[in-house]
Amino acid sequence: MARKIVTRLTERGETVATAESLTAGLVCVTLTEVPGSSAVVRGGLVVYATDLKNSLAGVDQALLDEHGAVHPEVAAQLAEGARRRCGADWGLGLTGVAGPDPQDGVVPGTVHVGLAGAGLRTVRTCWFEGDRAHVRTESALAALSLLGEHLA
Repeated sequence: MARKIVTRLTERGETVATAESLTAGLVCVTLTEVPGSSAVVRGGLVVYATDLKNSLAGVDQALLDEHGAVHPEVAAQLAEGARRRCGADWGLGLTGVAGPDPQDGVVPGTVHVGLAGAGLRTVRTCWFEGDRAHVRTESALAALSLLGEHLA
C-alpha cells in the first residue's frame, strides 16, 4: 500500500506529512521505506505527549482540555497541523489508545485517523482488537488506506 501511495503522490506532484500520537512515527516510517519516498514525504511530527499536540501540531488547547487527546476533532487538527507545519499537500493525523489500559475513559483499540488536503478534511474512527503492536500496525494501515482512497 505504501508503494502505491508514494507512486501516486509522485505522479500527482504532491506531498504528505504526518502528526502521529499512538503510532509514534510508524506511518512516516512505513512511507519512507519505499524507494523514492523522499520526493513526496515532507516529514512527520511525533506528538505522543498531549501538550505536544498543541505546541507542535497546533491542536486547540481548549479542545484537548475538554475532550482529551483521543477525539475525532483532535485527529482532524493533527492532520491539518502536519500539513501546515511541514508545508505538505496532504496531512495525516492519528490519535488513539493502543492499550492495554483505557486513556481518559476511552477504551483500548479506539483510533481516530484524520486526513487534510486542499478543500478536504475528514476523520475515520476505527476499533481494533489485539495487543499494542497490533493496534498500532492496524492504525498505520488505516491512515495509509484513507490517504490512498483520496489519491485514487
